[in-house]
Amino acid sequence: MSGRSSQHSSRTAPILDWLRQREEEMAALVAELVAIPTENPPGGNYRACADLLEKRLRECGLECERLEANDSKEATPDSPVCLIASYGRGDRVLYFHGHYDVVPAQSREQFQPKRKDHFLFGRGSCDMKGGIVAMLYAILALRDTGVALDGRIALTLVPNEETGGQGGSAWLAEQGRLGRGGIGMLLAEPTSGVVWNANRGAISLRVRVLGKSAHVGLQHQGENAFERMVQVVERLQELKQEVEQRSTSFNVGADQARQSILMLGGQSGGGTNFNVVPEECWFTIDRRINPEENLAEEKSKLIATLESCKRDGVPLEWEILQEGQSSACREEEPLGETLACSVKAVTGKGTRFEMCPGLLEIRFYAAQGVPAYAYGPGLLSVAHGPNEYVDVRNVVDCAAIYALVAMEMLKA
Repeated sequence: MSGRSSQHSSRTAPILDWLRQREEEMAALVAELVAIPTENPPGGNYRACADLLEKRLRECGLECERLEANDSKEATPDSPVCLIASYGRGDRVLYFHGHYDVVPAQSREQFQPKRKDHFLFGRGSCDMKGGIVAMLYAILALRDTGVALDGRIALTLVPNEETGGQGGSAWLAEQGRLGRGGIGMLLAEPTSGVVWNANRGAISLRVRVLGKSAHVGLQHQGENAFERMVQVVERLQELKQEVEQRSTSFNVGADQARQSILMLGGQSGGGTNFNVVPEECWFTIDRRINPEENLAEEKSKLIATLESCKRDGVPLEWEILQEGQSSACREEEPLGETLACSVKAVTGKGTRFEMCPGLLEIRFYAAQGVPAYAYGPGLLSVAHGPNEYVDVRNVVDCAAIYALVAMEMLKA
Protein backbone atom coordinates (compact mmCIF):
# COMPACT_ATOMS: atom_id res chain seq x y z
CA MET A 1 0.00 0.00 0.00
CA SER A 2 2.85 2.39 0.80
CA GLY A 3 4.40 1.80 -2.63
CA ARG A 4 1.14 2.68 -4.31
CA SER A 5 0.84 5.83 -2.17
CA SER A 6 4.33 6.93 -3.25
CA GLN A 7 3.49 6.33 -6.90
CA HIS A 8 0.30 8.33 -6.53
CA SER A 9 2.23 11.21 -4.97
CA SER A 10 4.65 11.40 -7.89
CA ARG A 11 1.75 11.62 -10.34
CA THR A 12 -0.21 14.17 -8.36
CA ALA A 13 1.79 17.35 -8.99
CA PRO A 14 1.21 17.73 -12.76
CA ILE A 15 -2.51 17.05 -12.40
CA LEU A 16 -2.93 19.44 -9.46
CA ASP A 17 -0.87 22.16 -11.15
CA TRP A 18 -3.03 21.96 -14.26
CA LEU A 19 -6.26 22.07 -12.25
CA ARG A 20 -5.25 24.87 -9.87
CA GLN A 21 -4.56 27.13 -12.83
CA ARG A 22 -8.21 26.63 -13.82
CA GLU A 23 -9.94 27.23 -10.50
CA GLU A 24 -11.66 30.37 -11.80
CA GLU A 25 -13.05 28.77 -14.93
CA MET A 26 -14.23 25.77 -12.90
CA ALA A 27 -16.01 28.13 -10.50
CA ALA A 28 -17.57 29.96 -13.45
CA LEU A 29 -19.00 26.73 -14.86
CA VAL A 30 -20.41 25.72 -11.47
CA ALA A 31 -22.07 29.15 -11.24
CA GLU A 32 -23.49 28.82 -14.75
CA LEU A 33 -25.05 25.48 -13.82
CA VAL A 34 -26.38 26.77 -10.49
CA ALA A 35 -28.17 29.58 -12.32
CA ILE A 36 -30.38 27.02 -14.11
CA PRO A 37 -33.16 26.11 -11.61
CA THR A 38 -33.40 22.36 -12.13
CA GLU A 39 -35.67 21.92 -9.11
CA ASN A 40 -37.03 18.45 -8.45
CA PRO A 41 -39.83 18.16 -7.64
CA PRO A 42 -41.36 19.12 -9.96
CA GLY A 43 -38.43 18.60 -12.33
CA GLY A 44 -37.87 21.84 -14.19
CA ASN A 45 -35.48 23.26 -16.81
CA TYR A 46 -33.88 19.90 -17.47
CA ARG A 47 -33.38 20.50 -21.18
CA ALA A 48 -31.73 23.88 -20.60
CA CYS A 49 -29.23 22.32 -18.21
CA ALA A 50 -28.62 19.30 -20.42
CA ASP A 51 -28.13 21.59 -23.42
CA LEU A 52 -25.45 23.56 -21.56
CA LEU A 53 -23.69 20.43 -20.35
CA GLU A 54 -23.79 18.80 -23.78
CA LYS A 55 -22.45 21.97 -25.40
CA ARG A 56 -19.52 22.10 -22.95
CA LEU A 57 -18.76 18.41 -23.32
CA ARG A 58 -18.64 18.66 -27.10
CA GLU A 59 -16.57 21.87 -26.96
CA CYS A 60 -14.08 19.91 -24.88
CA GLY A 61 -13.86 17.33 -27.65
CA LEU A 62 -15.66 14.55 -25.80
CA GLU A 63 -17.99 12.13 -27.51
CA CYS A 64 -21.45 12.65 -26.06
CA GLU A 65 -24.62 10.61 -26.39
CA ARG A 66 -27.96 12.20 -25.53
CA LEU A 67 -30.72 9.91 -24.28
CA GLU A 68 -34.29 10.96 -23.49
CA ALA A 69 -36.57 8.71 -21.48
CA ASN A 70 -39.77 9.73 -23.28
CA ASP A 71 -38.01 9.80 -26.67
CA SER A 72 -40.76 12.13 -27.89
CA LYS A 73 -40.66 14.80 -30.57
CA GLU A 74 -42.96 16.82 -28.32
CA ALA A 75 -40.45 16.99 -25.45
CA THR A 76 -40.90 19.86 -23.02
CA PRO A 77 -38.25 21.98 -21.26
CA ASP A 78 -38.77 19.69 -18.27
CA SER A 79 -38.33 16.40 -20.14
CA PRO A 80 -35.64 14.19 -18.55
CA VAL A 81 -32.42 14.10 -20.54
CA CYS A 82 -29.46 11.82 -19.79
CA LEU A 83 -25.97 12.44 -21.15
CA ILE A 84 -23.18 9.89 -21.48
CA ALA A 85 -19.83 11.39 -22.48
CA SER A 86 -16.89 9.16 -23.26
CA TYR A 87 -13.13 9.65 -23.12
CA GLY A 88 -10.60 7.00 -24.13
CA ARG A 89 -10.88 3.71 -25.96
CA GLY A 90 -11.39 0.10 -24.94
CA ASP A 91 -13.84 -2.30 -23.37
CA ARG A 92 -12.96 -1.58 -19.73
CA VAL A 93 -15.03 1.34 -18.42
CA LEU A 94 -14.65 3.47 -15.29
CA TYR A 95 -17.89 5.34 -14.69
CA PHE A 96 -18.00 8.91 -13.39
CA HIS A 97 -21.61 9.62 -12.37
CA GLY A 98 -23.51 12.77 -11.41
CA HIS A 99 -27.01 14.22 -11.26
CA TYR A 100 -27.97 17.74 -12.31
CA ASP A 101 -31.37 18.03 -10.62
CA VAL A 102 -31.56 19.83 -7.26
CA VAL A 103 -34.03 19.92 -4.37
CA PRO A 104 -36.42 22.91 -4.28
CA ALA A 105 -34.86 26.16 -3.15
CA GLN A 106 -35.85 28.05 -0.01
CA SER A 107 -35.70 31.29 -2.02
CA ARG A 108 -35.25 32.29 -5.66
CA GLU A 109 -32.02 34.04 -4.72
CA GLN A 110 -30.40 30.63 -4.44
CA PHE A 111 -30.37 30.51 -8.23
CA GLN A 112 -28.30 33.71 -8.31
CA PRO A 113 -24.88 32.22 -7.53
CA LYS A 114 -22.62 34.31 -5.31
CA ARG A 115 -18.85 34.03 -4.89
CA LYS A 116 -17.05 34.90 -1.67
CA ASP A 117 -13.33 34.14 -1.70
CA HIS A 118 -13.04 30.43 -2.52
CA PHE A 119 -16.68 29.73 -1.71
CA LEU A 120 -19.52 29.60 -4.23
CA PHE A 121 -23.06 29.83 -2.82
CA GLY A 122 -26.25 28.66 -4.52
CA ARG A 123 -28.70 25.79 -4.81
CA GLY A 124 -26.94 22.77 -6.27
CA SER A 125 -23.41 24.14 -5.82
CA CYS A 126 -22.75 21.37 -3.31
CA ASP A 127 -25.31 18.76 -4.35
CA MET A 128 -23.98 18.22 -6.89
CA LYS A 129 -23.14 20.57 -9.72
CA GLY A 130 -19.73 21.22 -8.17
CA GLY A 131 -19.10 17.48 -8.35
CA ILE A 132 -20.11 17.34 -12.01
CA VAL A 133 -17.56 20.06 -12.83
CA ALA A 134 -14.88 18.20 -10.86
CA MET A 135 -15.48 15.05 -12.91
CA LEU A 136 -15.40 16.90 -16.23
CA TYR A 137 -12.16 18.67 -15.34
CA ALA A 138 -10.60 15.41 -14.14
CA ILE A 139 -11.03 14.11 -17.69
CA LEU A 140 -9.64 17.31 -19.21
CA ALA A 141 -6.63 17.22 -16.87
CA LEU A 142 -5.83 13.66 -17.97
CA ARG A 143 -6.14 14.65 -21.60
CA ASP A 144 -4.09 17.83 -21.43
CA THR A 145 -1.31 16.33 -19.31
CA GLY A 146 -0.93 13.50 -21.81
CA VAL A 147 -2.00 10.56 -19.65
CA ALA A 148 -2.62 7.39 -21.67
CA LEU A 149 -5.51 5.18 -20.58
CA ASP A 150 -6.16 1.52 -21.30
CA GLY A 151 -9.94 1.82 -21.32
CA ARG A 152 -12.60 4.50 -21.15
CA ILE A 153 -14.09 6.96 -18.71
CA ALA A 154 -17.88 7.28 -19.13
CA LEU A 155 -19.21 10.49 -17.60
CA THR A 156 -22.91 9.84 -16.99
CA LEU A 157 -25.14 12.83 -16.11
CA VAL A 158 -28.76 12.26 -15.12
CA PRO A 159 -31.90 14.01 -13.82
CA ASN A 160 -34.44 12.86 -11.22
CA GLU A 161 -31.96 11.56 -8.65
CA GLU A 162 -33.71 13.48 -5.89
CA THR A 163 -36.96 11.56 -6.52
CA GLY A 164 -35.71 8.02 -7.05
CA GLY A 165 -34.18 8.00 -10.54
CA GLN A 166 -37.21 7.45 -12.81
CA GLY A 167 -36.35 8.94 -16.20
CA GLY A 168 -32.72 9.07 -15.08
CA SER A 169 -30.56 6.31 -13.63
CA ALA A 170 -33.43 3.87 -13.11
CA TRP A 171 -34.42 4.28 -16.76
CA LEU A 172 -30.83 3.90 -17.98
CA ALA A 173 -30.49 0.74 -15.89
CA GLU A 174 -33.67 -0.67 -17.46
CA GLN A 175 -32.18 0.06 -20.90
CA GLY A 176 -28.96 -1.75 -19.96
CA ARG A 177 -26.94 1.48 -20.21
CA LEU A 178 -25.48 1.60 -16.69
CA GLY A 179 -22.50 -0.51 -15.74
CA ARG A 180 -21.73 -2.20 -19.07
CA GLY A 181 -18.07 -3.22 -19.06
CA GLY A 182 -17.71 -1.45 -15.73
CA ILE A 183 -14.62 -1.93 -13.59
CA GLY A 184 -15.95 0.61 -11.12
CA MET A 185 -18.05 3.72 -10.54
CA LEU A 186 -17.43 6.99 -8.70
CA LEU A 187 -20.32 9.24 -7.64
CA ALA A 188 -19.67 12.92 -6.92
CA GLU A 189 -22.07 13.42 -4.00
CA PRO A 190 -21.00 15.81 -1.20
CA THR A 191 -19.56 13.30 1.28
CA SER A 192 -17.93 15.67 3.80
CA GLY A 193 -14.49 14.11 3.28
CA VAL A 194 -15.48 10.47 3.80
CA VAL A 195 -16.11 7.72 1.26
CA TRP A 196 -19.59 6.24 1.13
CA ASN A 197 -19.37 2.57 0.25
CA ALA A 198 -22.93 1.69 1.28
CA ASN A 199 -26.36 3.26 1.41
CA ARG A 200 -29.69 2.63 3.05
CA GLY A 201 -32.61 1.59 0.91
CA ALA A 202 -35.95 3.40 1.04
CA ILE A 203 -39.65 2.78 0.65
CA SER A 204 -41.80 5.89 1.08
CA LEU A 205 -45.60 6.02 0.96
CA ARG A 206 -48.47 8.46 1.33
CA VAL A 207 -51.49 7.01 3.14
CA ARG A 208 -55.00 8.51 2.81
CA VAL A 209 -57.61 7.60 5.42
CA LEU A 210 -61.21 8.32 4.47
CA GLY A 211 -64.25 9.36 6.49
CA LYS A 212 -67.49 11.31 6.13
CA SER A 213 -67.90 15.05 6.69
CA ALA A 214 -70.45 16.51 9.16
CA HIS A 215 -70.98 19.64 11.28
CA VAL A 216 -69.39 19.32 14.71
CA GLY A 217 -72.83 19.62 16.32
CA LEU A 218 -73.92 16.62 14.27
CA GLN A 219 -70.67 14.71 14.47
CA HIS A 220 -72.58 11.48 15.13
CA GLN A 221 -73.67 11.65 11.49
CA GLY A 222 -70.07 11.82 10.31
CA GLU A 223 -67.11 9.43 10.24
CA ASN A 224 -63.94 10.97 11.63
CA ALA A 225 -60.99 10.32 9.30
CA PHE A 226 -58.53 11.71 11.86
CA GLU A 227 -59.58 9.25 14.56
CA ARG A 228 -59.34 6.44 12.01
CA MET A 229 -55.89 7.65 11.04
CA VAL A 230 -54.81 7.43 14.68
CA GLN A 231 -55.77 3.74 14.66
CA VAL A 232 -53.60 3.16 11.59
CA VAL A 233 -50.67 5.03 13.11
CA GLU A 234 -50.93 3.01 16.33
CA ARG A 235 -50.67 -0.20 14.29
CA LEU A 236 -47.66 1.16 12.42
CA GLN A 237 -46.01 2.18 15.69
CA GLU A 238 -45.99 -1.47 16.70
CA LEU A 239 -44.05 -2.23 13.51
CA LYS A 240 -41.78 0.76 14.18
CA GLN A 241 -40.78 -0.64 17.59
CA GLU A 242 -39.80 -3.93 15.97
CA VAL A 243 -37.93 -2.32 13.05
CA GLU A 244 -35.88 0.11 15.10
CA GLN A 245 -34.39 -2.63 17.27
CA ARG A 246 -32.28 -3.71 14.28
CA SER A 247 -28.90 -2.15 13.57
CA THR A 248 -26.28 -2.18 10.83
CA SER A 249 -22.70 -3.41 11.07
CA PHE A 250 -21.46 -0.77 8.62
CA ASN A 251 -19.57 2.32 9.78
CA VAL A 252 -21.85 5.30 10.30
CA GLY A 253 -21.16 8.98 10.84
CA ALA A 254 -20.94 10.45 14.33
CA ASP A 255 -24.37 12.08 13.98
CA GLN A 256 -26.07 8.93 12.71
CA ALA A 257 -27.66 5.99 14.48
CA ARG A 258 -27.11 2.36 13.49
CA GLN A 259 -30.76 1.49 13.92
CA SER A 260 -33.06 0.89 11.00
CA ILE A 261 -35.65 3.63 10.45
CA LEU A 262 -39.41 3.89 10.17
CA MET A 263 -40.54 7.52 10.32
CA LEU A 264 -44.23 8.41 10.46
CA GLY A 265 -45.79 11.74 9.54
CA GLY A 266 -42.96 13.49 7.77
CA GLN A 267 -45.86 15.15 6.01
CA SER A 268 -49.48 15.07 7.13
CA GLY A 269 -52.75 16.93 6.69
CA GLY A 270 -56.49 16.76 6.46
CA GLY A 271 -59.79 18.33 7.39
CA THR A 272 -61.29 21.64 6.33
CA ASN A 273 -62.02 23.47 9.60
CA PHE A 274 -61.97 23.01 13.37
CA ASN A 275 -65.74 22.61 13.51
CA VAL A 276 -66.16 20.05 10.72
CA VAL A 277 -65.69 16.30 11.01
CA PRO A 278 -62.71 15.55 8.70
CA GLU A 279 -63.62 13.37 5.72
CA GLU A 280 -60.00 12.74 4.78
CA CYS A 281 -56.64 12.71 6.56
CA TRP A 282 -53.28 11.71 5.17
CA PHE A 283 -49.70 11.12 6.31
CA THR A 284 -46.43 9.79 4.95
CA ILE A 285 -44.34 6.79 5.91
CA ASP A 286 -40.59 6.81 5.26
CA ARG A 287 -38.90 3.45 5.78
CA ARG A 288 -35.09 3.47 5.53
CA ILE A 289 -33.59 0.01 5.21
CA ASN A 290 -30.10 -1.06 6.26
CA PRO A 291 -28.00 -3.12 3.81
CA GLU A 292 -28.53 -6.23 5.94
CA GLU A 293 -32.30 -6.05 5.36
CA ASN A 294 -34.35 -7.07 2.34
CA LEU A 295 -36.36 -4.34 0.59
CA ALA A 296 -39.07 -6.68 -0.70
CA GLU A 297 -39.63 -8.20 2.74
CA GLU A 298 -39.77 -4.83 4.50
CA LYS A 299 -42.13 -3.42 1.89
CA SER A 300 -44.36 -6.47 2.31
CA LYS A 301 -44.55 -5.91 6.09
CA LEU A 302 -45.61 -2.29 5.59
CA ILE A 303 -48.29 -3.18 3.07
CA ALA A 304 -49.50 -6.06 5.23
CA THR A 305 -50.00 -3.67 8.15
CA LEU A 306 -52.08 -1.32 6.00
CA GLU A 307 -54.06 -4.23 4.57
CA SER A 308 -54.86 -5.46 8.07
CA CYS A 309 -56.28 -2.02 8.91
CA LYS A 310 -58.52 -2.21 5.86
CA ARG A 311 -59.73 -5.65 6.88
CA ASP A 312 -60.59 -4.19 10.29
CA GLY A 313 -62.88 -1.66 8.65
CA VAL A 314 -60.64 1.41 8.20
CA PRO A 315 -61.14 2.79 4.67
CA LEU A 316 -57.74 3.82 3.36
CA GLU A 317 -55.56 3.88 0.28
CA TRP A 318 -51.88 4.50 -0.36
CA GLU A 319 -49.40 5.40 -3.04
CA ILE A 320 -45.68 4.69 -3.21
CA LEU A 321 -43.62 7.89 -3.49
CA GLN A 322 -40.19 6.31 -3.88
CA GLU A 323 -38.56 2.93 -3.70
CA GLY A 324 -34.85 2.14 -3.80
CA GLN A 325 -32.54 -0.70 -2.84
CA SER A 326 -29.80 -0.53 -0.25
CA SER A 327 -26.32 -1.42 -1.50
CA ALA A 328 -22.82 -2.02 -0.21
CA CYS A 329 -19.30 -2.52 -1.57
CA ARG A 330 -16.25 -3.81 0.29
CA GLU A 331 -13.59 -1.29 1.26
CA GLU A 332 -10.94 -3.74 -0.04
CA GLU A 333 -12.06 -3.66 -3.68
CA PRO A 334 -9.28 -2.36 -5.97
CA LEU A 335 -11.31 0.76 -6.67
CA GLY A 336 -11.88 1.38 -2.96
CA GLU A 337 -8.18 1.06 -2.17
CA THR A 338 -7.22 3.21 -5.15
CA LEU A 339 -9.67 5.91 -4.11
CA ALA A 340 -8.27 5.93 -0.55
CA CYS A 341 -4.70 6.23 -1.89
CA SER A 342 -5.72 9.05 -4.22
CA VAL A 343 -7.41 10.99 -1.43
CA LYS A 344 -4.24 10.64 0.66
CA ALA A 345 -2.02 11.76 -2.22
CA VAL A 346 -4.04 14.93 -2.86
CA THR A 347 -5.20 15.95 0.62
CA GLY A 348 -2.53 14.39 2.81
CA LYS A 349 -5.28 12.84 4.93
CA GLY A 350 -6.52 9.31 5.38
CA THR A 351 -10.14 8.59 4.64
CA ARG A 352 -12.92 6.70 6.38
CA PHE A 353 -15.51 4.48 4.70
CA GLU A 354 -19.07 4.97 5.91
CA MET A 355 -22.65 4.15 5.03
CA CYS A 356 -24.61 7.05 3.58
CA PRO A 357 -27.70 7.88 5.65
CA GLY A 358 -29.85 8.14 2.52
CA LEU A 359 -30.26 6.64 -0.96
CA LEU A 360 -27.36 6.71 -3.41
CA GLU A 361 -27.19 5.94 -7.10
CA ILE A 362 -24.26 3.62 -6.43
CA ARG A 363 -27.06 1.08 -5.94
CA PHE A 364 -27.74 0.80 -9.66
CA TYR A 365 -24.13 -0.18 -10.35
CA ALA A 366 -23.65 -2.38 -7.28
CA ALA A 367 -26.74 -4.35 -8.35
CA GLN A 368 -24.77 -5.35 -11.46
CA GLY A 369 -21.66 -6.29 -9.52
CA VAL A 370 -19.79 -3.08 -10.35
CA PRO A 371 -17.86 -1.72 -7.32
CA ALA A 372 -19.28 1.75 -6.65
CA TYR A 373 -18.34 4.52 -4.20
CA ALA A 374 -19.38 8.09 -3.51
CA TYR A 375 -16.80 10.80 -2.82
CA GLY A 376 -17.24 14.44 -3.73
CA PRO A 377 -16.71 18.07 -2.85
CA GLY A 378 -18.96 19.70 -0.34
CA LEU A 379 -20.52 19.08 3.03
CA LEU A 380 -23.64 17.00 3.52
CA SER A 381 -24.58 19.37 6.34
CA VAL A 382 -25.14 22.29 3.92
CA ALA A 383 -26.65 20.31 1.03
CA HIS A 384 -30.39 21.04 0.63
CA GLY A 385 -30.06 23.96 3.05
CA PRO A 386 -30.71 27.72 2.61
CA ASN A 387 -26.99 28.56 2.57
CA GLU A 388 -25.74 25.77 0.34
CA TYR A 389 -22.18 26.33 -0.87
CA VAL A 390 -19.12 24.55 -2.17
CA ASP A 391 -15.46 25.38 -1.59
CA VAL A 392 -14.00 25.59 -5.10
CA ARG A 393 -10.63 24.42 -3.74
CA ASN A 394 -12.35 21.16 -2.83
CA VAL A 395 -13.77 20.95 -6.35
CA VAL A 396 -10.18 21.21 -7.64
CA ASP A 397 -8.94 18.58 -5.18
CA CYS A 398 -11.73 16.18 -6.08
CA ALA A 399 -10.98 16.60 -9.78
CA ALA A 400 -7.37 15.61 -9.04
CA ILE A 401 -8.52 12.61 -6.99
CA TYR A 402 -10.82 11.40 -9.77
CA ALA A 403 -8.01 11.79 -12.29
CA LEU A 404 -5.58 9.80 -10.16
CA VAL A 405 -8.13 7.02 -9.69
CA ALA A 406 -8.63 6.83 -13.46
CA MET A 407 -4.86 6.76 -14.06
CA GLU A 408 -4.46 3.81 -11.72
CA MET A 409 -7.58 1.84 -12.66
CA LEU A 410 -7.06 2.31 -16.41
CA LYS A 411 -3.28 2.44 -16.53
CA ALA A 412 -1.84 1.60 -19.90
